[in-house]
Amino acid sequence: MNELQPRQLRRPSSINSRLSFAISTHSAEAAQPHEDVQPAREHIEEIEEIRRYEDFTTIDWVQDAARAQLQRRVDRRHKDGFFSRGVAAGGWRRKLWDSYDAGQAWIVITIIGIAIGLNASFLNIVTEWLSDIKLGHCTTAFYLNENFCCWGAENGCNEWVHWSGNGPLNYLLYILFSILFAFTSAFLVKQFAPYAAGSGISEIKCIIAGFVMKGFLGWWTLVIKSIGLPLAIGSGLSVGKEGPSVHYAVCTGNVISRLFSKYKKNAAKMREILSACAAAGVGVAFGSPIGGVLFSLEEMSTNFPLKTMWRSYFCALVATAVLAAMNPFRTGQLVMFQVSYDRDWHFFEVVFFVILGIFGGLYGEFVIKWNLRAQAFRKRYLVNYAIAEATFLAGITAIICYFNMFLRIDMTESMEILFRECEGGHDYNGLCQADRRWHMITSLTIATVIRTFLVIISYGCKVPAGIFVPSMAIGAAFGRTVGILVQALHEAAPDSRFFSSCQPDVPCITPGTYAFLGAAAALSGIMHITVSVVVIMFELTGALTYILPTMIVVGVTKAVSDRFGKGGIADRMIWFNGFPFLDNKEDHSFGVPVSQVMNDKLTVFPASGITISEIETILKSTKYQGFPIVQDRNSRFILGYINRSELQYGINRSRRERTIPSNARCFFTPPTTTIQTPGSATVAVSSASFSGALSIDFARFIDATPLTVHPRLPLETVTEIFKKVGPRAVLVEDRGKLCGIVTRKDVLKFQFQMENREHPRNDDEVEGERVREEKLWALIERTASTIKGWLFRQPPRLRPGRERERDLMSDGVEFESSSGVELDEGVHGQR
Repeated sequence: MNELQPRQLRRPSSINSRLSFAISTHSAEAAQPHEDVQPAREHIEEIEEIRRYEDFTTIDWVQDAARAQLQRRVDRRHKDGFFSRGVAAGGWRRKLWDSYDAGQAWIVITIIGIAIGLNASFLNIVTEWLSDIKLGHCTTAFYLNENFCCWGAENGCNEWVHWSGNGPLNYLLYILFSILFAFTSAFLVKQFAPYAAGSGISEIKCIIAGFVMKGFLGWWTLVIKSIGLPLAIGSGLSVGKEGPSVHYAVCTGNVISRLFSKYKKNAAKMREILSACAAAGVGVAFGSPIGGVLFSLEEMSTNFPLKTMWRSYFCALVATAVLAAMNPFRTGQLVMFQVSYDRDWHFFEVVFFVILGIFGGLYGEFVIKWNLRAQAFRKRYLVNYAIAEATFLAGITAIICYFNMFLRIDMTESMEILFRECEGGHDYNGLCQADRRWHMITSLTIATVIRTFLVIISYGCKVPAGIFVPSMAIGAAFGRTVGILVQALHEAAPDSRFFSSCQPDVPCITPGTYAFLGAAAALSGIMHITVSVVVIMFELTGALTYILPTMIVVGVTKAVSDRFGKGGIADRMIWFNGFPFLDNKEDHSFGVPVSQVMNDKLTVFPASGITISEIETILKSTKYQGFPIVQDRNSRFILGYINRSELQYGINRSRRERTIPSNARCFFTPPTTTIQTPGSATVAVSSASFSGALSIDFARFIDATPLTVHPRLPLETVTEIFKKVGPRAVLVEDRGKLCGIVTRKDVLKFQFQMENREHPRNDDEVEGERVREEKLWALIERTASTIKGWLFRQPPRLRPGRERERDLMSDGVEFESSSGVELDEGVHGQR
């Protein structure tokens, strides 16, 4: 066989034509017998098997689209062969299969929605029981929480009793239960599913955008998240279950949809399912299916076409309907803090609504700033002490919160109390009594400050933890405080012109609505979301009259938040963890061409002349996910691009077919523009007639039309290509000559450099933070050593007069010595 020669190719110039050409050359249908389909199916499956193990990489959506198109054509040809045997074209079997294939998405969505609804019901029931069991138990049935035990009673009942009549003993049991629950949750997370820790929203945003995190949405993560979340909430930590609801919902969708090959093999379709599951997770968390759809649109998804919106709506609808059918609270409510208001608001209250909005923006920025510092400290010093940290935080939280009536109970229960109107007999420990007004203001203010501090240090510890409900509880406490003050102001001057719109015989101020609006402000401030918050709060109350106040509060919160920083805590955590995520909501203005960002130190493969040993050496010494193909290393005329996984697959397949010597020559000549059939995707191994040496042709794996841009193209345009087209890499060329390559990470790196130049940090300030962190860690170590010294105190030394008596005891010295060594090793090991 003659030696293969590189061919000059005229490559399409525009992006659209290159995309069309890439798809057509890989998937154009031609007349081909049925027996040629099976090799193509095996070829695709083997490459997908290789790709499946590429962790912490980004998906190339351009190649994924071409591969999906090829898969569809291969599957269609395979089905044509099946339906053509023994039945006429267009028979009932084909129609039945086509109907199933068209409705498969809705079947999958229905199954996922049912599973999410059932899981949410289970978690609500278990969480309420664990939260109440710390305070007491039901004498009629141990498995009932306080609400079910005292069904129909307003202020407790005789069947629900505390653990003891001794107050200090109840306090001690409350602390021990909290520590036990937190320890169990942290232990399960560390031992079985580390990805189950935290909220998961930041990572899911990146996964939906195309980032691969193996195991983050797996079966073990789903199980441990579902078990550890009620334990973390029951421990009393200042964390919520609404954020993790999105994580376990997306895990459910991933586990179930992978049972169907249509979604297992197609990353784009899988991302549509994940977006729908995120909407269902928020829907069951807040009892707000429409709010969940808008949350998925506003916060989670980078691409949200109409088809995805309908599937998100249907998934949230099914999950919420199942939750309503299960009725976990036996009240008809989907969440515990669901309320209704039948009283209108007054225009003069807009002043106080603005105050609530300002508080929400300031709260969000304050918590984000200091929580990121706490996360940095945790990442530097507490990585090896995850279980001890969660246990310690639960113990400290229980010790502090037991004496405050709004901190001692579960946060969802406290919001239910704060949202209520005072009329109708709803009075919690004198919350609505005028003579206890200032006592309640003091208690609510203390609860606001302490809860804010606990959220800062608790969110991010290694247990399933969200920040939605803690922020809403803080906003509700502050809002109720403002409402009580406004109510007191009105009662002090009822005839003032400021309150002239109030009717004489009707309560003018409803403090519960201020708590409701404060919760909306805090949620908007911490997440930087607007429309979805308004809809969620509307679905919680069903009050059309309070849509406008909610919009005012959220609008003010948004303005204040944007003034001090960009992005909510989920976006900041993406930046903190260094995930390769380009936000579609963010506008970029770099003012530089792509040539200033590209990487010009490239590893390229010539079309001919390179041996297989050289290729394997390059694969071992580099971690690049792909390599440009050039005519030769001197001219650098671009011929195409080959992915690392396809190249590795081609080498492995050629070695399976026959023995390949190390000096075998490899050719990367791109295929011509003629139509290829799927069955031809193989590795061509041949012998050169003049020397007898083997040659390997990787032509079938080369992308002959990679995306290319000119060096002078603005970086903003390249960023939009990454956002909307989704390639893994873009080649930079000038008149066909390769100049460099730019990836998503290169753009993000340059963006961070620009932000650091715009907001530089003083070296003295950075050094001061480092010194303060070291001093804090030294204080923690000294405190831990002191506590261990108290707990593991060594026995007192014997007086000299009794040493002879001790020596007469056989093996006494050996026992004491070995015991002391074991104790020292244990202390140092734990330190």
